[in-house]
Amino acid sequence: MIFRSKPQITLILIGIVQLQSGTDQTKLVAAATTEYQAVVEAEEVVTRYTSARNGAGPLWCYGSTVLARQGDDVYLSLIETGKDIPPLCNTRWQLWHRSAAEGWKVLQVEREFRQREPCPIAGFPDGAIFLSVNPSIEPPGTQYGRCRPLVLEFDRFHADKSYKTLEPQWAPGAYFTDHSYRGFAADGERGELLLLNINARSGEQFVSYRDHKGTWRQKGKIQYPIRSCYPQVALRNQAAHVLAIGDIVEPKAEWRKLKYEKLQRKWDYVFRRLFYTYTPNSKNKSFIDPREIDSVEHTGGHITNLDLYVDPEGVAHVLYLKRPHQYAFIRDKYFPGQPMTVYLEYRRMREGKIIDRKTLTATPGPNTEGVDPSYGRFHVDSKNTLYVLLAGTWRKKPGNSVLANYIGQINEKGDVGNLKRIPLRHPFRNFMTNTVRGGSKPSDMIDIFGIADDNPNLRYAKVRLIK
Repeated sequence: MIFRSKPQITLILIGIVQLQSGTDQTKLVAAATTEYQAVVEAEEVVTRYTSARNGAGPLWCYGSTVLARQGDDVYLSLIETGKDIPPLCNTRWQLWHRSAAEGWKVLQVEREFRQREPCPIAGFPDGAIFLSVNPSIEPPGTQYGRCRPLVLEFDRFHADKSYKTLEPQWAPGAYFTDHSYRGFAADGERGELLLLNINARSGEQFVSYRDHKGTWRQKGKIQYPIRSCYPQVALRNQAAHVLAIGDIVEPKAEWRKLKYEKLQRKWDYVFRRLFYTYTPNSKNKSFIDPREIDSVEHTGGHITNLDLYVDPEGVAHVLYLKRPHQYAFIRDKYFPGQPMTVYLEYRRMREGKIIDRKTLTATPGPNTEGVDPSYGRFHVDSKNTLYVLLAGTWRKKPGNSVLANYIGQINEKGDVGNLKRIPLRHPFRNFMTNTVRGGSKPSDMIDIFGIADDNPNLRYAKVRLIK
């Protein structure tokens, strides 16, 4: 399906379903709009994660992905924590491969523990696999020290033997550290890459672009109204799109004081303002001034930027979570009586402007039922139909919570219907997928990697869409 004005949206629900004992689950199913099934073909523990105690976990680079599919092959970028190596850069990358015949195995591992963050992956459907790495150039144990961002290129047919080291180009003044907040994207059809890395001194996102001939070009920098991080980056037909969340210390002194009294925590960064920018041509045009898509600044809320997809018509689809109030104790003192609602928000952007707004689901009110969302990602199938994978809680009546996975559809009004259970034994609480933004082809196969109910296990699931 090619998007024109109103795309078909299908919602896959992955989360906690709250049901009373003896409840007939068929009552939760609304009228079907399109018949399909989500069939689980594999569910596996890949490895276990040991905390590096450096502030970054295996999904810390959530704006990008660590998972890529090429035909029947799946590639995964993981980090391994070094024993007795002081933070912050005390992990190293591992490149994993999954085949139907051999399952998961490690192809290559970095020699030294020089990374702080997980290393995003990208790939060309019939070509190379790439890792964005950010090795420290300081002595072990250095904190907030200088790093040298690189891109490693692996030949898919010899990915266990060697790789090329590529040097992105940056505008003058770049200063990069172990807190890179970088974004990494691929246009798989054209064979192009886009890399963002934050300037630790100024908060600007510096941009480097690799064209289809393999030439890297510095593309200036993106200056947000406030420091903004964890960018989702999409590259299609040389147009680049970026979604980023404001990431600053609590600006209101009275809220900062109250939070310290309640939480006894000095770390107090807030994520309340969501920004979007794009350039119609990465080769010869600059990014537009960032546009503020949404804000919960004045109510002490929280926004999580989730995903970004650019369809064949050049429309950018944006997904994010919105909580008008992050903490009940601030709500109770300054905004009494207002609900602690969570919204899953969807926007469509054309040429930098919002052309459609929609709330896909939200925390149900009293005596109502629905999905209370907590995480989500897009997926695009082989016919360019857009899906949303969602972690959340089904709320109906008081009763035992049961961890389950569901698939459902949304009509043009934003109503969820035709819920189907995906029989995963361990549903994901947060996760990454084989996204088009990472160069994977649109596919009826959904690869999911993340954290479920048995942390510190890191899990993988393979789900096939059958229509």
